[in-house]
Amino acid sequence: MSDADEVEAFFDALPSRFRPEAAAGLTATFAVDIDGAGSWYATVDDGALTIVKGTHPSPNVRISCSAKNWLRLIAGDLDPQFAFMTRKLKVAGDMGLAMRFRALFL
Repeated sequence: MSDADEVEAFFDALPSRFRPEAAAGLTATFAVDIDGAGSWYATVDDGALTIVKGTHPSPNVRISCSAKNWLRLIAGDLDPQFAFMTRKLKVAGDMGLAMRFRALFL
């Protein structure tokens, strides 16, 4: 399975990984752009989740990286803070929301 296929499989399975109890009271849109694999966005609305393949024009936070680094991040083999500091992971928008991604989905 290629890295792009693995990334696609992750986003296909994202609803089953979602922790609605961690999203109580939260309304936000997380956009994820994965070089070589595609773009997705997740809209969280007080414990409800919607996932869409494609780009969002104005998410609260946008996370970008390569497919290889994304797979390492979700596997726990790459520390998100280290990835951000070394520019392997880029974040635009609400940094606090970006840090909640792991609690919501991983």
